[in-house]
Amino acid sequence: MTDGTAGATGGVTEEAPPAGRRDVAGLALKPALEAVLMVVDEPVAEDHLARILERSRREVADALHELAAEYTAQERGFELRNVAGGWRFASRAAYADAVEGFVLDGRQSRLTQAALETLAVVAYRQPVSRSRVSAVRGVNCDGVMRTLLQRGLVEEAGTEPETGAILYRTTNYFLERLGLRGLDELPELAPFLPEADAIEGDTQEGVPSFDPDAPDTEADDKTEL
Repeated sequence: MTDGTAGATGGVTEEAPPAGRRDVAGLALKPALEAVLMVVDEPVAEDHLARILERSRREVADALHELAAEYTAQERGFELRNVAGGWRFASRAAYADAVEGFVLDGRQSRLTQAALETLAVVAYRQPVSRSRVSAVRGVNCDGVMRTLLQRGLVEEAGTEPETGAILYRTTNYFLERLGLRGLDELPELAPFLPEADAIEGDTQEGVPSFDPDAPDTEADDKTEL
């Protein structure tokens, strides 16, 4: 009895696609890319798209750039962005006011100045401990770090060998929100911050001194909702 994987001459046949699945490679590439990118919630790398759609990376990359150019030429309200190592749809900046009015609907969800300052220190000095961030800002940053963690803008990145302090870095979501492909595209602001090695931490921290799920208690460092 043959097992279904060999032909009459003994040669191995190609594996049949799963039942109900169409030949993905036979689909028009641009509409297929649009369909996939319409349902993603984070940027998708060209390699991943190429594997899913059974095309070469070169074909996928060319099609993505062509789509992005077409949307711009047509002055569509959305655009196809290459950010954080992948591609995704986003509303066009020219229509930010309309989107903001719909999303916020009278609510304010911007980060406070304290949160923005803390995020900048982490971005330019990462990986960095909270005590070093506090030393740069001159105030305790526990509350605002909790906010940035909850927002998904920063994440833990191991510990400092000398002190055991928890280190923090920015996330891919941070890059996505700023429209950056990588940290190398950050503006040249680092020279205005003191060298990390010259900053002495105020505390020796081996574990976080706050509960990430606890409510904020410092009014100055709260995120406006």
